[in-house]
Amino acid sequence: MGYTPCTEGEDLVMLDTLKNLLIGSPVPTKQLGETRLNKVRALASFSPGALSSLAYANQEIYLALVVAGSVGLSQAWPISLAITALLLIVALSYYQTIHGYPSGGGSYVVARENLGTLPGLLAASALLVDYILTAAVSLTAGLEAIASAAPALWPYRVPAALLILAVITLVNLRGVRETGSLMTIPVYLFLLCYFPMLAFGAWRVISEGPVSLAATAPPALQPLTLLLLLRAFATGCTAMTGIEAVSNGVPVFRAPAAQNAGRTLLVMAALMSVLFAASIWITQSLAVISGPQETILSALARSILGTGPAYWVIQVTTLLILAVAANTSFAGFPQLAALLARDGFLPRQLAGLGDRLVFANGILWLTLITGALIVVSRGHSHALIPLFAVGAFLAYTLSQIGMVRHWARTHGRGWQLKAAINGLGAVTTAVTLLVVLLEKFRDGAWLTVIVIPAFTLGFGQIRHHYRAVASQLSLRGLPPSLKPFPAPRVVIPISGIHRGIVDALGFARTIAQDITAVYVELEPGMGAHIQQEWEAWWPDVPLVVVPSPYRSLVGPLLDYLDATDNEHHDGQLAVVILPEFVPAKRWHGILHNQTARLLKVALLYRRRRQGFQRVIIDVPYHLRR
Repeated sequence: MGYTPCTEGEDLVMLDTLKNLLIGSPVPTKQLGETRLNKVRALASFSPGALSSLAYANQEIYLALVVAGSVGLSQAWPISLAITALLLIVALSYYQTIHGYPSGGGSYVVARENLGTLPGLLAASALLVDYILTAAVSLTAGLEAIASAAPALWPYRVPAALLILAVITLVNLRGVRETGSLMTIPVYLFLLCYFPMLAFGAWRVISEGPVSLAATAPPALQPLTLLLLLRAFATGCTAMTGIEAVSNGVPVFRAPAAQNAGRTLLVMAALMSVLFAASIWITQSLAVISGPQETILSALARSILGTGPAYWVIQVTTLLILAVAANTSFAGFPQLAALLARDGFLPRQLAGLGDRLVFANGILWLTLITGALIVVSRGHSHALIPLFAVGAFLAYTLSQIGMVRHWARTHGRGWQLKAAINGLGAVTTAVTLLVVLLEKFRDGAWLTVIVIPAFTLGFGQIRHHYRAVASQLSLRGLPPSLKPFPAPRVVIPISGIHRGIVDALGFARTIAQDITAVYVELEPGMGAHIQQEWEAWWPDVPLVVVPSPYRSLVGPLLDYLDATDNEHHDGQLAVVILPEFVPAKRWHGILHNQTARLLKVALLYRRRRQGFQRVIIDVPYHLRR
């Protein structure tokens, strides 16, 4: 009847070769254990999002306080200490989560098992939003860092961010070990560059003494108020993003997975705390003020190192760590999406491992959504920050409350102390969530208040669909069929007389004796010509010509099928056999109408008529060239 674009074997081989070149050859499932990460590679895979957060956290604290002049900027150090204390509390709480739930899952699994399905889905929704925003903010902030040193790059931040996103996607599609190996270089390079710079800056502060902010800070535009301090604290809490990723990714660690994951988390929290608090202290002590189109970290590096090669090394390493910081999301998002898919709350495709033993579909989903956010925000990380912390702290809070109930329910060794630690974490993160939500609501946090419940509702609808499908496909309660299936009637739609019809008609003769061909006449007069040629080849098979005054193909054919089914009224619908030829090359398909595909879609998704289902059979005829 129609045409289906396809490829011959050589085309498929070419595509497989290209795919293997980009992401590597398929890996057998038995090697899954060999692809797990040791602590060095795991720290590189899971820590970039956390370590790099000082770039935008410092920037947001600075932007919040600079409007109050030197008095406002003098509060950056106390605020950083409060955030650092909160970070350590949350890290210790998640350390217990890792050992309480060594199979991974983090906030979603903890909240669902201890608080119920709805809190679990809220935590999952919040985490998915957080992972998406982590990837987008990291990439946009990375390009802002390098553009601070090279202002000519400022207009090209969006395409550059998308290019880096594409590279990260390919690296993650290659597999866990390759990702950990590649991410090791930027992460440890960042640490090797930043710690000496901060040590040198601290030595300058100690040896030369602090510089007065009053001498360098711009004039105050508004007085320092409690509201302003809360705003700075709320935006600075973005420094804590990424700490959840380790608890989600426990299964990718080498055995003993829980112990290795816990140690990795503690090391990551210690590094985060030192980098964040030290950079804020030195920035305040040296009275560093950023210039126009410059980040505060760039200004700090320029103040300590000057504008020579060392400054450029710092800026490049900042770009690299922020670029690979998106990898925290690529490590956590697919894992969490796979858990949700296995539980029936997301499409099943997200639960399957790809050729390289990674959740390839989850990686691709994250790439598409992140790319869209980068384009919509026009590469401005400041536009995305207000959306950032709400999801993270909602997930943290639900997880900590869930862990309190977990310890109270299991009554294991030392459960009172463990419950107290998680209770403290729950209180502190809940208060922080409230502060962040109130302070950032008008700046864009209201959007997350809509998106997170919308995701949760969507999860419920997907689960409802899967349960409805399972119920309808279940054999339970199905009585044995005592009525014999009637001999089929076959209808063969044709678009002309060609070799593809020979095989279709030959197959039809093997299953039925009642066979009718149908030609939809789109041009007046063509039906008589087709009728004459048909009778010359197959005089024993009737051909029905259906006129189509409005040149529609699908509608008249469906009307004919309804009419013939009503006329026969034999307890079945006619079997439709579609003869179609398949072009030799993929690009040949664009030269032909897709009539067979249109008919298949129309027939397949048409609701059952007269209480029966219609059988649709394809009989392809492959062209050689």
